[in-house]
Amino acid sequence: MTTLDPTTDPDARDLMTLTTPDAAKLADLHRTLEKRSDAAGLLDIAYTVIDSPVGPLLLAATDKGLVRVGFEREDFDRVLDSLASRISPRILRAPTRLDAAARELDEYFAGRRTGFDLPLDYSLSSGFRQTVQRHLSDIAYGTTETYKEVAEIVGNPKAVRAVGSACATNPLPVVVPCHRVLRTDGSLGGYLGGLEAKTALLTLEAAA
Repeated sequence: MTTLDPTTDPDARDLMTLTTPDAAKLADLHRTLEKRSDAAGLLDIAYTVIDSPVGPLLLAATDKGLVRVGFEREDFDRVLDSLASRISPRILRAPTRLDAAARELDEYFAGRRTGFDLPLDYSLSSGFRQTVQRHLSDIAYGTTETYKEVAEIVGNPKAVRAVGSACATNPLPVVVPCHRVLRTDGSLGGYLGGLEAKTALLTLEAAA
């Protein structure tokens, strides 16, 4: 077997140049693909990943609006697989489409924003869960409600456990603030992003 060493063999260096992906060229090709897919109506879900104080967040949007905020602990590949099966397999990493969401989240985590002005797509939830999730944005920044209070407000006072389920399956955490819902005794309850993330969000808002 003949081994080519690009450090000493000019032919090997030429071959490497032809076959090794160049990061800048790949980025250009991806941007071109992103634009052409968008222009041709072939892109149903755009996504990106941003850094945040509660870890990397996956943001995904349809034409209707932001449809998913995913925590790293959920496994981003599994989140994308779920979006592909439940909404559309035509998914592409397209950060430009998520610029507004990324900017507003940056402002929120920096303490400069207390609410979000993003169009939201609630198509990943339905029925009572969606009713609860739509109410969550009415809970003011820096305040909390209990699961029991939320059940009463949405018109089904006995559905306390169902409210907990709606919060636990909220597809848009942070933006739709399920972290502002606590147990009646003041304890945290659960959180999709983990209790450490829920504590961090409540601490951030309490400090504002």
